[in-house]
Amino acid sequence: MAAKKKLDFEGSMARLEEIVSLLEKGDAPMEQAMALFEEGARLLRECTAQLDEAEQKVSLLTAGRSGEVVEEPFLGNG
Repeated sequence: MAAKKKLDFEGSMARLEEIVSLLEKGDAPMEQAMALFEEGARLLRECTAQLDEAEQKVSLLTAGRSGEVVEEPFLGNG
């Protein structure tokens, strides 16, 4: 069995939507439904990790007026 190519975030979300739609129909055999569920769970973990990583890249940690650390969203250069 060939290894599956890892999808980007948008591709993963599209596949998750497809999986949810297939599972909601309820006409997949149990074995196929379980495989779809497992694939969806894996994609969800990957998407969550990608979102967490993006959030860390976008947030800047700066010192507040009294020295406490505050998190501010990254606003970019414009």
